[in-house]
Amino acid sequence: MSAATDEPLKESATPISGVPWPLLQKVAALADAPLTQIAERLRDAALHYMGSSALVIFTEDCTGRPQKKAGAEEIISRVSIAELDSLRTALSEETPWFGEAEIAGQSRPVLAMKHASSHALLVLTNPQPSDPEHTDGLDVVKYLWRIAARRIQEKVADAPPSYLLESRAASAERVRVTAELTDLHSTTLETLLAALRSSSLDDASARTIVTDLTAKALVGLRTLSDRTTDLVEEPVATAFERLREDLRPLMSFSGVEVEFIKPPLNGRALPGEVAHAARAIVRGFVLVMMEQADVSRVRTQWDCDGENLLINVRDNGRGELSSDAPSIARLDRRVQALTGTMQIDVMTGWGVDVIVTLPLDPPARPAGDVAGWNLADRELEVLQHLAAGKRNRTIASALGISENTVKFHVRNLFKKLDVGSRTEAIAVAHSQGLR
Repeated sequence: MSAATDEPLKESATPISGVPWPLLQKVAALADAPLTQIAERLRDAALHYMGSSALVIFTEDCTGRPQKKAGAEEIISRVSIAELDSLRTALSEETPWFGEAEIAGQSRPVLAMKHASSHALLVLTNPQPSDPEHTDGLDVVKYLWRIAARRIQEKVADAPPSYLLESRAASAERVRVTAELTDLHSTTLETLLAALRSSSLDDASARTIVTDLTAKALVGLRTLSDRTTDLVEEPVATAFERLREDLRPLMSFSGVEVEFIKPPLNGRALPGEVAHAARAIVRGFVLVMMEQADVSRVRTQWDCDGENLLINVRDNGRGELSSDAPSIARLDRRVQALTGTMQIDVMTGWGVDVIVTLPLDPPARPAGDVAGWNLADRELEVLQHLAAGKRNRTIASALGISENTVKFHVRNLFKKLDVGSRTEAIAVAHSQGLR
């Protein structure tokens, strides 16, 4: 080896000409972003190429926080899942779309695009391309969006126990709030329908018009409730079919046959966190088993007893898998995050048999002691109002303080509870018995 190649590489004292360092630095920041900051970093990286008033990501990979947002508060605080889902349904695969869409309660110009493998949606409101032809800036935004979407998938797949537990709590809270709203508005609208259909009202034409509008509102409200439930629950058969699709490419090239024993079609729907974790656990075990010599077949089976998802994965190898391997420990942590159990039987000469049990419901938690949060008296009062679903203006009025002071206390609560949103704070408060 020459002397020149023996010397260690040294960092150049002068920047390399022509390299877009600002963009590369933002790409690096985006690639390293935690889930709670990914929307902010994506918007920061894209602003130079595509200005916008707000950026919204809608992804079902994150069951507890399907929206990730940055930008104008009047948009990100009001945009709804129903609006985003409607826009996503209308889009073709990965083709950027400029047009008008209903976002945050009103029609706005948007740039929207989907991610092919995860079907996640990116929306930029009031897009302002840096070049008149859109092409260069749009290509950069597409590139950044692919990085962000893949980052979300990777982070959720590698989620720590704390994230899974918080996600489950937030999901349950969203279902509860939506159910309450549905009951409230359904009762009101059904009463209005009964009155308008009454024979004592002689203004037939007005009655017909209002009846039609009210019926339409009922359908829309119930559709929203169903859609929200779909985000946090998945039929067991559908979840298992998604697992088959995930493993199909692996089956095509590995030479190992993966046998799927379908669960009963009428099994209880799985919470989103359980379905997602179950697929990740099975994928992990299939990959580990395929690394063994002489494995030609892996069988996976799901079942549901109404309270637990029962998973069985078995190979036909020589039983050489080490249950102490780091990859097994990582899978065990995913199981423990959902208070599940895992049993591995390594049978020399006969293969490996894995049984995993995942509870479908979170463990019952008694009302906890919030003293560990070290909240000031006023902060605890604000948290109690938050847990009751009240907004800042209402809290300010109830406590006799300004709305800015409420915002100050809310920011402090986020830090002390280690959460990133009101939904998370409410979920944590409810988990400790505050209502």
